[in-house]
Amino acid sequence: MKKETVKQAFIKTIPVMAGYLVLGIGFGVLLAKIGYGPLYAVLMSVTIYAGSMQYVAVSLIDSAASLISVAITTLLVNGRHIFYGLSMLGKYQQIKRKPYLIFGMTDETYSLLCQEESEDEDLYFFITVFNHFYWITGGLIGNLIGTLIPFNSAGIEFSMTALFVSIVVEQWLTNKDHVPAIIGFVCASASLILLGPEHFLIPAMLTIVLLLIVTRKKGGIKNE
Repeated sequence: MKKETVKQAFIKTIPVMAGYLVLGIGFGVLLAKIGYGPLYAVLMSVTIYAGSMQYVAVSLIDSAASLISVAITTLLVNGRHIFYGLSMLGKYQQIKRKPYLIFGMTDETYSLLCQEESEDEDLYFFITVFNHFYWITGGLIGNLIGTLIPFNSAGIEFSMTALFVSIVVEQWLTNKDHVPAIIGFVCASASLILLGPEHFLIPAMLTIVLLLIVTRKKGGIKNE
């Protein structure tokens, strides 16, 4: 039965594997570019496991950002996981492996588990483990490539940006309410122009969050 569960989890995570290996490789190459080897790539992927935040972390490490900046940026970039966790309280209530499942809750894992009607704890666990393994493997491969093979890595950092652009375009086309997207674009653009590329991120995200809260309270954002 356990073998069947593992097989089922693997099949369900194959689409995630395709994305995580590619994005993980991009992260590993960027980390190697600023002088950090395979051990750091594996440790970051094992202990942080934060997808887009790991890309941001490379820039923060390279620029010697303060711990306060790192903490605020991490909270704003990955704050959505708080809401993921709240929505999974029912499914995880009686699960013994809950601490790891909470830690391993990425966007893609959340999507798979939300669609899962089974209450099999082992299935939840192996889905989470497989996705985590894919990301670790991608980061390691990318770092080894970046360390051992000299090549021009310019543009690789755009891979995560491209992913988010595709997500925004899909959301724009499928969702009738464009207010959140417009708020994000205007706030980010204004902050970039006024504060420059080195200082715009945190003010932009704080402004976006504030405006989204105000707009939702006034009924300007609809739940589609």
